[in-house]
Amino acid sequence: MKTVEIIGYRRANLGKNDAKKIREEGNVPSVLYGGDEQVHFYSPVILFRDIVYTNEAHFVHLNIEGEECQAILQEVQFHPVSEIILHADFLRISEDRKIKMDIPVRLTGKAPGVEKGGALVRKRATLKVAGFPKDMPDHIDVDCSGLDFHHAVKVGDMTIANLEFLDPHQASIAVVEVPRAAKLAEETAAATPAAGAAPAAGAAPGADAKKGDAKKAEAPKKDAGKK
Repeated sequence: MKTVEIIGYRRANLGKNDAKKIREEGNVPSVLYGGDEQVHFYSPVILFRDIVYTNEAHFVHLNIEGEECQAILQEVQFHPVSEIILHADFLRISEDRKIKMDIPVRLTGKAPGVEKGGALVRKRATLKVAGFPKDMPDHIDVDCSGLDFHHAVKVGDMTIANLEFLDPHQASIAVVEVPRAAKLAEETAAATPAAGAAPAAGAAPGADAKKGDAKKAEAPKKDAGKK
């Protein structure tokens, strides 16, 4: 997995006003967990571009005023409207200790259902896995080449050496959905009676035909009475 370097500066004050000022100056208030004590610092928001706005996972090499360590970005808080990064949490890691990470998913292969007009829908953008840092991948490839209509790749279908998948095994990662036009055609076909359908229950076979013959026989008699 690739590593991105982030340079940080310790925070002298931890109040809301100080955090607001830090953001106004183009920085992100952050916290480093996992050591003997929490480290409160801030970093230029531009340095977060390669670890937040990407479709790959990364390790982070933190350099906080000369104190360096390896870490992962554990959580990011965004403004609900402007999407500006408000806060970031980092977790210190070591090679001999397992970690949990959300790894981005990439869909690969041509699904037969898509070639028939279906739509391949991604249900999960990331998968949560546990393992040692050395075994963590940049991304996880999910093979969709066997998906037909209504078929899905589930978490339980995935296996990667030395990694444990933590999401529910029955959760879908990708599924091929039937297009709306095809759904309507299926529903219409199901609602339309088949040709030559059996008569309603209790009705004798040929009863309708006999009634029709009787009516035809009565018609000449009525005409004769008029004469």
